[in-house]
Amino acid sequence: MTTRTDVFRFSEFGTPDVLRQESLELALPAAGEIQIRHLAIGVNYIDIYHRKGVFAAQLPLPSGLGVEGVGIVTALGDGVKTFNVGDRVAYVGGPPNAYSTHRNLPAARALPVPEGLDSETVAALVFKGLTVEYLIHRCVPVAKGDVVLFHAAAGGVGSIACQWLKHLGATVIGTVGSEEKAGIARANGCDHAIVYTKEDFQGRVAEITGGKGVRVVYDSVGADTFAKSLDCLRPRGTLVSFGEASGPIAPLNVPSLGAKGSLFVTRPSIAHYTADRSDYEAAASNLLGAIEAGIVKVPNISRYRLGDAVKVHEDLEARRTQGPIILIP
Repeated sequence: MTTRTDVFRFSEFGTPDVLRQESLELALPAAGEIQIRHLAIGVNYIDIYHRKGVFAAQLPLPSGLGVEGVGIVTALGDGVKTFNVGDRVAYVGGPPNAYSTHRNLPAARALPVPEGLDSETVAALVFKGLTVEYLIHRCVPVAKGDVVLFHAAAGGVGSIACQWLKHLGATVIGTVGSEEKAGIARANGCDHAIVYTKEDFQGRVAEITGGKGVRVVYDSVGADTFAKSLDCLRPRGTLVSFGEASGPIAPLNVPSLGAKGSLFVTRPSIAHYTADRSDYEAAASNLLGAIEAGIVKVPNISRYRLGDAVKVHEDLEARRTQGPIILIP
């Protein structure tokens, strides 16, 4: 028997108002897929990139939106042996279609959710948490005593990163947009919160580090911060550019990396760090274990109804949100 789903889709790239809510008949799951009823849906900045068509490999239109959620398994496709109807699962990745009441999902992207964890907490943390996991444990592994700079330290990813980095024994310098957000960053373990609207973050980093610079900069802001982020690095330091919230980054003069101190630059993607199922499961185990142990605590969650998806995008782009955002069907 088929199921109806309320889903947000878009047929052209553009501003939030290209999103349209539709009621569709959902086909039975194909071989290797599961069907789930969403309990909570994570909202991420990558959703805005998808909606705008930022990536060179743009989504084929019309398309759904959203790559993270938690739900109950309601049906199994042929060949699925790892899950049963009634199981609670989380997922990151797969075809964008999370902004929906029900969806089909490749079983390979589903993760079992431990009984002791709340669905809204997992939906708020799993994508952002897995992003932090690969950034600080596998992309550039951070060790005790390292000094790091993390931009947007009070955001969804930044709030998790500050907690986990502090647990690892790093000195965490964060940039934020207001005094209020500086308080949030400090509460999450940020040692030095720089309000970039009032201070030059490059100058403050030099002051904090005695001119030595930081081992790694994690930069999701992009155009507004990239050049100065490079100048915050110590010799042989690494700039991890994992987003462009302020716009596209200008072309990089590669020889300048040598002149600035034999620097490294990487542009990682969670897709490549979780493509292998064993890597995906190990990262999820690391994250869920950190949540259960209280190393990573859920920041204040911003909750919206699924029907308010357009407003969510408006608020997120205007930087009116704090912490992780979820949609409730």
